[in-house]
Amino acid sequence: MADLVALFTSVGLSEQKAKETLKNEGLSSALRDAIVQVNSKNKPGSAELAALPANLASSLAPAVSAARQLLGSKDIDRTMGTLLYSMASRLRDIRRLAFLTDHVVKRKITTDLQLSAALDFVKSHPQDPLDQRAFENACGVGVVVTPEQIEDAVELIIRKHKVQLLAERYRFNMGILMGEARTALKWADGKIVKNEVDMQVLHLLGPKTEADLEKKPKAAKPKAPEKEKKEEQASVVNGEGKMDGKSLMEQLRGEALKFHKPGENYKTEGYVVTPNTMNLLKQHLEITGGQVRTRFPPEPNGILHIGHAKAINFNFGYAKANNGICFLRYDDTNPEKEEEKYFTAIKDMVEWLGYKPYAITHASDNFQALYELAVDLIRRGHAYVCHQRGEELKGHNVPPSPWRDRPVEESLLLFERMKKGMCAEGEATLRMKLVMEDGKLDPVAYRIKYTPHHRTGDTWCIYPTYDYTHCLCDSIEHITHSLCTKEFQARRSSYFWLCNALDVYCPVQWEYGRLNLTYTVVSKRKIIKLVETGAVRDWDDPRLFTLTALRRRGFPPQAINNFCARVGVTVAQTTMEPHLLEACVREALNDTAPRVMAILEPLKVTITNLPADAQTEVHIPNFPADETKGSHVVPFSKIIFIEQSDFREAMEKGYKRLTPDQPVGLRHAGYIISVQRVIKDGRGKVVELEVTCSSTDSAEKPKAFIHWVSQPLQCEVRLYERLFVHKNPEDPAEVPGGFLSDLNPNSLQLVESALVDRSVSEAKVFDKFQFERVGYFSVDPDSTAEKSGHLL
Repeated sequence: MADLVALFTSVGLSEQKAKETLKNEGLSSALRDAIVQVNSKNKPGSAELAALPANLASSLAPAVSAARQLLGSKDIDRTMGTLLYSMASRLRDIRRLAFLTDHVVKRKITTDLQLSAALDFVKSHPQDPLDQRAFENACGVGVVVTPEQIEDAVELIIRKHKVQLLAERYRFNMGILMGEARTALKWADGKIVKNEVDMQVLHLLGPKTEADLEKKPKAAKPKAPEKEKKEEQASVVNGEGKMDGKSLMEQLRGEALKFHKPGENYKTEGYVVTPNTMNLLKQHLEITGGQVRTRFPPEPNGILHIGHAKAINFNFGYAKANNGICFLRYDDTNPEKEEEKYFTAIKDMVEWLGYKPYAITHASDNFQALYELAVDLIRRGHAYVCHQRGEELKGHNVPPSPWRDRPVEESLLLFERMKKGMCAEGEATLRMKLVMEDGKLDPVAYRIKYTPHHRTGDTWCIYPTYDYTHCLCDSIEHITHSLCTKEFQARRSSYFWLCNALDVYCPVQWEYGRLNLTYTVVSKRKIIKLVETGAVRDWDDPRLFTLTALRRRGFPPQAINNFCARVGVTVAQTTMEPHLLEACVREALNDTAPRVMAILEPLKVTITNLPADAQTEVHIPNFPADETKGSHVVPFSKIIFIEQSDFREAMEKGYKRLTPDQPVGLRHAGYIISVQRVIKDGRGKVVELEVTCSSTDSAEKPKAFIHWVSQPLQCEVRLYERLFVHKNPEDPAEVPGGFLSDLNPNSLQLVESALVDRSVSEAKVFDKFQFERVGYFSVDPDSTAEKSGHLL
């Protein structure tokens, strides 16, 4: 161990770092081998390997070897070693290794800034020959920035900001000066530039005073005018919702996301360039005209949920923001789980959110083309027919297949037999010869399923897998940006590999963070379990967070789009609280759901000083804050109904509503009522009040106004709470008994005899209202003429 510590410290590691490295067996072994490999060529100069990660040791060895050939017996100093290490760790096109090494060793590239420019240049110029003059211009080779040039440039910048500098002194944001100086002096040494800025600022302002050292007071935020607030909160369809001043469209524009431009796939980190790549990209641009193309590719084996809303907004929104098109493509490669209702529901939800697909396609549209490509893959030696059973292929530690090296002709014959139905299910699969990023060996491309397909019937008995189908369908549709959630990152290398192995156009896969919510489950298997056990009614039960459930609950689509905008286009996985989504819903409904009066727990009130046939009409504004949006009429008669909770027999401190000694106003009616008599049933429960009324113009203003109904409609109201008690019902640490043991027994409350004013009599399914002083409700699809169902 002491020998290894000495070896590692000899190349620049501190003793502590060397000991830490020894704790990682793989890292220390790779580092030791790399040092020995380099030292075997020429003893001096191993400092550049000092901080090398294990997986880069082999990458740097060729750079060091090339450097030694150029340097001869001279040592590689630390600066050069650092540049070689940085180059080897960041370079993706190994063909450029010798070229870049030559520029580093000949000290044409001497700074990390130049190296970054060099790496960017070779990435954006994958074709040979490389234009050396253009390369050196782009990297600042031979550019010398003198101290006088730095001094003059900084002096101009200081002069530009002199007035503000003198006013704010050291509270001025010095980063502005540095930013402008670095722009003006691109190839200058950053430390020298900073020193010059600091020196000239000191010369202008003098040393810091006590006042300069005091904390800068925080500027009070100006209160936004009401109109601006409303504009910020405005809910709109198709992803235009605002987030921190930026709409989803602004967040999704190409420049904002730093995505590649169509046809410039090769500029993407990790993209593999083959000898035919540029020709394929040229053909791709001829077909698409440089248009952005995305796709939303759900499996039609379940209902979309809130996480899919982000995917829909991202895929359709990115295309819209960049004047492109987006396909709705059903990934229908598993006939055992696909049903017509899922195809229909998915399309409905995409359109409900405000998006129109450019075209609706299916993976099954390409079954013949995918089969022919699989045959080609076998012919190229990249796939083989395997007889390992399904149980053996599960997990990541799959034993190597004994059939991996079987002759190509044999695999072609067996694959044809699979297609013709001459093999039993599970008897054979077609596997691709590659190792995925997560370590999975030789993923399956085709499997046998004797299940009729929803669209193709029994034409096929072999079906392609996601790993095989996804990238090839993207290629066939000439998708420019294959946007998917973070869990598919491990499949990115296989995505590139398969397209390149078949020598077809290769799109770019980009990953973004998945959206999750607490207090719910979205797994198809778990939702089915909830339905089967009777915990929920169906996939559209309003307690779930499927999109059909949210629609049924009354959530407007623009609120969901706004929620996705607020979450933002993040790479990291996002877990949000339901109340944040509900806040977006309230913002949307506040401007769109008309106010009506409804009573959930009615208490009869008889106004004794009105004639028996007394009836007047009361005009109630649909939106009290903006009466220009119209109103509706409700009757007012001798008998009205109020909430039971709006009356108390005994006066309590702080209670402002109706008591025998305290009158109360009736909203919108212009009357104040006072209790004359309390009527109870045989059990002592208050069942009716007799009151007198007086005009608000002649009586003293009451402490409160309450809502009421007269000659109302009866309806059933359903009040919903969270389905689960705990925040993470799927977490065994939080819920040891499993998610079914965490159901909230009070998640649904039925109010069968609620009363609502007659203005809702013509309401249609999914129409939304705000019940004054209660909450937002929506007309349920299972409503009948006799009983109108409403959901909270």
